[in-house]
Amino acid sequence: MYTAIIVLVFIICILLILIVLVQNSKGGGLASSFASSNQIMGVRKTTDFLEKATWTLAGGMMTLCVLAVFFIPKNTTTEQSAIEEQLNAQPMQQQAIPTFPGAAPIEENNTAGENTADAPTE
Repeated sequence: MYTAIIVLVFIICILLILIVLVQNSKGGGLASSFASSNQIMGVRKTTDFLEKATWTLAGGMMTLCVLAVFFIPKNTTTEQSAIEEQLNAQPMQQQAIPTFPGAAPIEENNTAGENTADAPTE
């Protein structure tokens, strides 16, 4: 179903491109060169038809695009990407904390919760 909707969207896109290329903002364009059709329907009728065809095709394309979202095939298996597999395969490494010049090193075995850098030294 998804493939059929996508094919219809492409067909509508091609038709929409052709219809827009035929139009001119002032009512001329390629449609004005078809003299025999203008004599039958009149110039005003030709531009009305082209405008209605443009709006109909644009609305149809929008509808099909929204409808295609509901028919996107979904994988039921939870596959991991290659990056996730590499991250899970590597062991977790302890990140080293950088030391800045002039800063006193922090002792990790200080269990009293006191900061030894602020303690006065005698």
